[in-house]
Amino acid sequence: QTQFVQSRGGTVQPGGSLTLSCEASGFTLDDLAIAWFRQAPGKERVGVSCLSKNGAVTYYAGSVAGRFTISRDTAKNTVYLQMNNLKPEDTGIYTCAADSVYATPQGACSQGIRGLYDYWGQGAQVTVSS
Repeated sequence: QTQFVQSRGGTVQPGGSLTLSCEASGFTLDDLAIAWFRQAPGKERVGVSCLSKNGAVTYYAGSVAGRFTISRDTAKNTVYLQMNNLKPEDTGIYTCAADSVYATPQGACSQGIRGLYDYWGQGAQVTVSS
């Protein structure tokens, strides 16, 4: 049985930090492009950060560039999204996804539809509020 188990989100004050993780079980993250999506209230799901299959190339949406960092620990079979200097507009449900079909991280971030990814996390609410 394959699972992509996501850590819980939380409530953070503006300017604070939070790290999300997704641990793969039953499959390896090697050779999979990784995506982190965010769905803000009343808005469509968008890709905020993605990682190429070989882990060497990253993509960040303009709104998070310089504040978020995506990474992968192959030994732990886990991916992370470190979020710093969080802003109220970062509030939303964050979901990780993985698939081998995407040749670039931009491509991996472009879809945001669960059925287009082999592996999909359960989502975590992140609220940035004072």
